[in-house]
Amino acid sequence: MGNDPEPADAASAASPPPPASPAAGRRRPIILLLGALLAVVVAVAAYVLTGQRPGGPAPAEGTVPTATPAAATARAPSPAPSPPPSPTPAPEPPAVALNILLIGSDSRVNERAVAAGGSASDQRGDALVLIHLPADRKSVYGISIMRDLWVKIPGQGTAKVNAGLELGGLPLMTKTVEALLGQHIDHTVMLDFQGFAALTDALGGVDVNVKQAFTSTADDRVYFRAGVNRLNGLQALAFVRERHAFTDGDYQRVRNQQTFLKAVMAKMASERRLADRDTVRKLIKTVLPHVTLDASFTLKSLENLAFTLRNTAPGRGVFFTLPTAGTGTSPDGQSIVLQDPSATAGLSAALGSGKLAGYVAARNLQNGN
Repeated sequence: MGNDPEPADAASAASPPPPASPAAGRRRPIILLLGALLAVVVAVAAYVLTGQRPGGPAPAEGTVPTATPAAATARAPSPAPSPPPSPTPAPEPPAVALNILLIGSDSRVNERAVAAGGSASDQRGDALVLIHLPADRKSVYGISIMRDLWVKIPGQGTAKVNAGLELGGLPLMTKTVEALLGQHIDHTVMLDFQGFAALTDALGGVDVNVKQAFTSTADDRVYFRAGVNRLNGLQALAFVRERHAFTDGDYQRVRNQQTFLKAVMAKMASERRLADRDTVRKLIKTVLPHVTLDASFTLKSLENLAFTLRNTAPGRGVFFTLPTAGTGTSPDGQSIVLQDPSATAGLSAALGSGKLAGYVAARNLQNGN
């Protein structure tokens, strides 16, 4: 079932992946589980954390320490003053649970500043995923929200949930999801769909496991065979956007978006992409033009987030879709997805009480998984 929780398993490659760059260091990747939309956040944080070495900067490559002149060694050295005692380092503050809203935008124009500032913009959120990071950081949860879900937009009446971005930018989109789930969202990240393509090419292609063959209905008419497909950037863009080729439309598109996120996670985990400084810089340079962060997501907060996730094991990501009550028609004749208030309330309670793992386990049991 497309709405059932499932672990983020790595997709098997149809052909050998391109060789990864030699690692500049042995530090393991600090975040592997946030998927494509958060890739630039991961890259920036990894760069911050690996850019300095203990004890100060290392000598430039190819240089040797300057020898001490013989005359200097002959003189008795002056007694060095005793160094002051090192201050006791402040204890690391305990990690807290975080909710991060990830938005895949269908924008055809560069209106990032407009959206970030809260003004109406020429874009809607085609992909909405709430990433929940429990305080213990043992797992990462991705909850997809159907873009046509009929909800209350704060101050705007009722509309499809993705209209929040068009009507009021990132601030209103964030408030809309907060009102829907009854939970505070700590940070918001938006990536336009061209960023999907750019990220895919920067990773040397991504392998996705297609359950049923289909041909995209866009101009490029990309054919996806059943089984593992290695996608380049343009193919990945067609894969995550297609809905008209499926009998259940947007439901299958959401499942495909989840498949793509899991494939990106598998790629980064298997090839230690974020342990290679050159690769990190490339990811930043490639994806950053397509990313908008909310004002509270500073470089320091990225660093702190990365550090708290340093021991999160790869493969501990769980994706599922917010349960709905099927499809219907809005008062003004739009085709919409109907809310399931009881199911939404149950998810909200699990998020608020820190019991999302139990909620997922119960749903798995109910669905026979």
